[in-house]
Amino acid sequence: MKKQHNRRSFMKLAAAAAAVSITKTSNTLSQETLPLQPESNQPKFNLGLASYTLKEFKLDKVLEISKKLNLKYLCFKDFHLALNSTPEQISEAVKKVNDSGCTLYAGGVIYMTNENQVNQAFDYAKAAGMKIIVGSPNHNLLPLIDKKVQQYDIKVAIHNHGPGDRNYPTAQSVYELIQDLDNRIGLCLDIGHTQRLGLDPSEAVEKYNNRLLDVHIKDVTSATARGSAIEIGRGVIDIPKFLRTLSKTNYSGKVSFEYEKDPNDPVAGLAESIGYVRGVLDSI
Repeated sequence: MKKQHNRRSFMKLAAAAAAVSITKTSNTLSQETLPLQPESNQPKFNLGLASYTLKEFKLDKVLEISKKLNLKYLCFKDFHLALNSTPEQISEAVKKVNDSGCTLYAGGVIYMTNENQVNQAFDYAKAAGMKIIVGSPNHNLLPLIDKKVQQYDIKVAIHNHGPGDRNYPTAQSVYELIQDLDNRIGLCLDIGHTQRLGLDPSEAVEKYNNRLLDVHIKDVTSATARGSAIEIGRGVIDIPKFLRTLSKTNYSGKVSFEYEKDPNDPVAGLAESIGYVRGVLDSI
């Protein structure tokens, strides 16, 4: 009943924010208003966008939508900046991002199965000015990545992919492998994949917050492997609890929307999800 109460409490704000975003007048619920209240546990994180959400769209459209929805922090999937881009192509893409008023803070998920791919990922991130590589490296490459983060001062946030992921299904599976490595190697917590394993993403934040570097926020239809993407607030994840936990643990990174439903027409559902989250944050 609590989940339904939370949803009813915030759906009006969510719908309003969605409508505002779509009509390019989202200033009233602007991310720039965060933190929203002068309280000791006010959120220290920023909302962003994992561009996998817009995988069917070209870069210019991605930037247009991001600006419309006031998501200024971007994590690029290689659909929008190919890993084998030349320095000139990277420079051109980054200029477009900056000119749009956005910040390219990360790239990923980047899969790394050999040493050459590790080297490519770090060179790519450095050329683009990314602070974080959201990655999924083979386990045997972690000693090399440990050296690379020290050489480049670029963080690596390992992404958990839930059921079916042999390398990193859970936050725990990441933490156990990286806890003795450089602190710049940590976790990108995907809360949807966590929930699909029947685990509470809020508990993952509590346990592993000292290595939490990035968050992909979404909702799913059920806490099983068959759970699928749905607008935030319509699924089974306790989003208010999750956001309160992030705030309580003083998480100060990015919380990036990864909306995987309706890939050819995602804006309305993405905007509803953003509105719901901003409504929740209004109450913290």
